[in-house]
Amino acid sequence: MPTSRLDLLRWQFDLTWSLTELHLDALRVDDFLWAPTDSYWTVRLYADGAWRPDWADIEPDPIPLPTIGWLSWHIGWWWSAAIDQLAGRAPRDRADVHWPGDGRAAVAWLRGLRDGWIRTLDGLTESGLDKPSSFPWPADAKLTVAHLVSWVNSELMKNVAEIGQLRLLRGASLA
Repeated sequence: MPTSRLDLLRWQFDLTWSLTELHLDALRVDDFLWAPTDSYWTVRLYADGAWRPDWADIEPDPIPLPTIGWLSWHIGWWWSAAIDQLAGRAPRDRADVHWPGDGRAAVAWLRGLRDGWIRTLDGLTESGLDKPSSFPWPADAKLTVAHLVSWVNSELMKNVAEIGQLRLLRGASLA
């Protein structure tokens, strides 16, 4: 029996999310701001009470290693923007997305985004996958909603693998 593209993308997301949960469940609050090296990107509390990420419009060379806090913010930003795109809203700007402030809140935020993403996926149709999408690439790239959904799956898998590696490194450093 043939599998639809939508079913395949949903299966891929569910697989990726099951791996995500393995790491989210194992994270400790102190893991989020642990820096693996002296050159790192993290999230920082500002005087106005907002947690903002380190950022450079042109990536430095070498690229600083991110903290789990930074990676969780990064997921929150691009995933929120992807949901915005598919809901017909302008994708939110990076500067408008703040980290929730601690590890437990970050995990709850990511799980909430997962719920929103599932609602978004449930609203898609096979023909809807062929509609144009201008996020995260320029509109003239001529890519589709199917590309966006596939990109979310890939980006989530990559970012969660980075979180998992940092979690394991931190655990080894404490042993």
